[in-house]
Amino acid sequence: MLRVVILSAFLLWSCNPKAQDSPKTDELKVEFSLPKKLKEVSGMAMSKDKNTIWAIEDQGNKNVVYGLDLQGSLIADVLVENADNHDWEDITSDPQGHLYIGDFGNNENDRQDLSILKIDLQNTAQKSTQVIQTTKFHYEGQTEFPPKKSNWLYDCEAFVEMDGSFYLFTKNRSKGFDGTFLVFRVPNREGDFEAQLIGRLKLHGNYSDAAITSATINSTKDKIVLLNHKNINILTGFAPNDFSKTEIRTVSLNHNSQKEAITFLNDTALLIADEKDKKTGGNVYRFNLK
Repeated sequence: MLRVVILSAFLLWSCNPKAQDSPKTDELKVEFSLPKKLKEVSGMAMSKDKNTIWAIEDQGNKNVVYGLDLQGSLIADVLVENADNHDWEDITSDPQGHLYIGDFGNNENDRQDLSILKIDLQNTAQKSTQVIQTTKFHYEGQTEFPPKKSNWLYDCEAFVEMDGSFYLFTKNRSKGFDGTFLVFRVPNREGDFEAQLIGRLKLHGNYSDAAITSATINSTKDKIVLLNHKNINILTGFAPNDFSKTEIRTVSLNHNSQKEAITFLNDTALLIADEKDKKTGGNVYRFNLK
């Protein structure tokens, strides 16, 4: 009789889509504390050899890319000589290991000098680097700078590079926040472009649950993870020119802080950084996806 009950319970679970689809994740764990000089990390990217974490800070900080080892020690302090930090909000890499800085922070939705900077940074021995490609862009659909506050959808703190294009995920700052965000595509090359609108998607919850602060993509390019202060959002089912059918799975981190940077350490583990305030933050966390 007991065997029948156990077997019935197993069959019931295996036929339950919700049980099968439930995300299996480990809890958020502190990997290390950031060096004291890094109080406002806004983006992180892994080096090609996976031994260095490249990090940047946002508006009001230096035009410097910082290198950390996997224990959190500061091992590089690289000046970007021919660029100013107007508002560096994210950093990403391509499969060849090239690094790109998103100078597209746009809190007031009024900037008309948005750009993505490719830098010649190859190893931690460098003391300085140069911008070797500037991709300027403006958003399809934005005709006012700023637009009405009900349509403040043109700030951005998150992007990835995939197959020769950049994909930007905007941060909603609209009055009457409802979790809507836009996805834009920009070619990865020198020039001045109109960013093509390829998706209008929505996250659920309030600002801390649903305002996007960073993005990362896995090596097989079939999974993009968007960061919020409280959650990660796993995107699948997207196409290069169309994100309208994207599926989004939201996973709670069970932790609320000003999380501003995310990168895949490997295809099953994420590194997440938050900004330092008086009492909390200033850490890099590891979050394992199963």
